[in-house]
Amino acid sequence: MIIIIDYGLGNIRAFVNVYERLNIKTKIAHTAEELKDASKIILPGVGAFDYAMAQLNASGMRDELEKQVIENKIPIMGICVGMQILAKSSDEGNLPGLGWIDGEVKLFDATTIPYKTRLPHMGWNSINPVNNCQLLSGFTDQSRFYFLHSYYFVCNKVESIISTTEYGITYASAVNRDNIYGIQFHPEKSHSNGTQLLHNFAKL
Repeated sequence: MIIIIDYGLGNIRAFVNVYERLNIKTKIAHTAEELKDASKIILPGVGAFDYAMAQLNASGMRDELEKQVIENKIPIMGICVGMQILAKSSDEGNLPGLGWIDGEVKLFDATTIPYKTRLPHMGWNSINPVNNCQLLSGFTDQSRFYFLHSYYFVCNKVESIISTTEYGITYASAVNRDNIYGIQFHPEKSHSNGTQLLHNFAKL
């Protein structure tokens, strides 16, 4: 059962719709109890880092989420801000992140971006898969996904980076440590590539 965490952030129904088309069972979790039968967990997110952490802390699900991910090793995938809160901290706020992947979140330097519209990084862009991660099986450096963000993940361990993207700089657009995955782009808005990635996650 793939559990999608509803803590007030992200287009939850879009993920459910994709998995329904794939005939894969999902459930939306609003409480800690509903996390207990997860075989996989999706942590979506849009908006600001501190707001996401405050919402997760207030949801009553954080302790059970920690148990499932850290103790029980249930695979989890954080998406957009859901990826960023896997880090230790962010330039966007003052609250500590989950700290599950060694890194910090930084604001893009707009002076390095050679486009008229600089921030946010919005629209379609390519990823470059590295380190041969199963989550990105079947994708190449020509594979395109939809992005919407002004902050990016600085991963302190190169072995944890599973894809990079160019936007003024080369940055980590997907990360992984053990059973913990994070992707900066939005698979639920990325048409066939997004569907394939969500299918890959279901098969981990």
